[in-house]
Amino acid sequence: MQTVEVPAWEYYGWEPETLVFPDRWNVHVRRMKGHAAPRLTMGEVADRLRCPVGSEPLRELARGRRKCCIIFDDMTRPTRQSQMLPAVLEELHGGGLSDDQIVFVMATGAHHGRLLMDFRKKLGEEVPERFLVFNHNCYENTVDLGETSRGTPVHVNREVMSCDLKVSLGAMMPHFGYGFGGGSKMLLPGVSGIDSITHNHRIMEGTGPGRVAENTRRLDSEEAARMAGLDFVVNAFLNADADVAGLVCGDVVEAHREGVKFARGHYATELVRDADVVVGNGYPMANEGYKAYHIMRDSVRMGGDMVFLLFTPEGCRVHHYNGRFGEDYGGRGWTKTTYVKKPWRMSRVICVTPQVARVDELYYGEGSRWVKTWDACLEMLTDVHGEGASVALYPTAAMQISVENASNL
Repeated sequence: MQTVEVPAWEYYGWEPETLVFPDRWNVHVRRMKGHAAPRLTMGEVADRLRCPVGSEPLRELARGRRKCCIIFDDMTRPTRQSQMLPAVLEELHGGGLSDDQIVFVMATGAHHGRLLMDFRKKLGEEVPERFLVFNHNCYENTVDLGETSRGTPVHVNREVMSCDLKVSLGAMMPHFGYGFGGGSKMLLPGVSGIDSITHNHRIMEGTGPGRVAENTRRLDSEEAARMAGLDFVVNAFLNADADVAGLVCGDVVEAHREGVKFARGHYATELVRDADVVVGNGYPMANEGYKAYHIMRDSVRMGGDMVFLLFTPEGCRVHHYNGRFGEDYGGRGWTKTTYVKKPWRMSRVICVTPQVARVDELYYGEGSRWVKTWDACLEMLTDVHGEGASVALYPTAAMQISVENASNL
């Protein structure tokens, strides 16, 4: 038998899982270009903060300010802010701000709020002891800033708007709605009201993984971020260990566009075509592991099998906009149309997760098969494909993007 180790269990031990395949199977492991990129040292993070794109350095922006809000991404993103925060705080302190003048808001968007243990996982153990750290609530306590030119109402978190210096700290990874994450997405939807999120999410023109320049949803989000006065963004790029392996910071738009250039190479992956079996590891966003679909769908042959690895005890995240909250109803954006389109090309969708939740079938398609172990999955696969299958394995599929999609600016 052949074995392949894949990273797994983000935030819950970060321990790998081992997959076993029959000897005669032709297993192609396709890693993104930045899979093994080295983690930035704190000195390298500090150097990048001092060389922003389209903006003064953060230290200079902090001078004379009354209060700073650091907007950080939530538990659907694997960003280890603790690997960047010491350098960020050093810049803010160097600009004259004290701990009491700095607050944190988790950019949950329409996701559910989180607990102290989650804040500690993201920010480090000491930050919640030293600073005020808040959840965002998309239904209450927002400030109305008017509308974008596309008619999106801009309702932004009240605590964020009470600050005269607004800094975002998150990861920039491929995203099917905004091309790439990071930048203005930290504000809309990150800390915006449900009416803002609803209108913005219904904009579909130009969306798709890797698509940015003509992506109307992102352009709308960027306009909202300008209206709210998002002063400085920190966009991190992650390796297979979810360590910060790259960083571009500065202006909300200019730094994002510069980051896109880096991201196109960092996450780019050579596809395997017409595989009998495509295995996509939902890591490092297993609670939104369906995002792996976009690299998997172009890899499976007609009638082949698609396998999602979902190693998380959380199941699928709660989403107040498009989540399911009853047998046949959900949030404003909920529909019976699933993220994983079946049948598209594949014959079966198989999900491997130690903790099965029937409600999660919505995202992976009616008729998807759910098993608790890789061994159980392998038995299902060998029953159909015998001893001669071709396999495409994407070990960090939720943040991998095909070379073709990566080139779509």
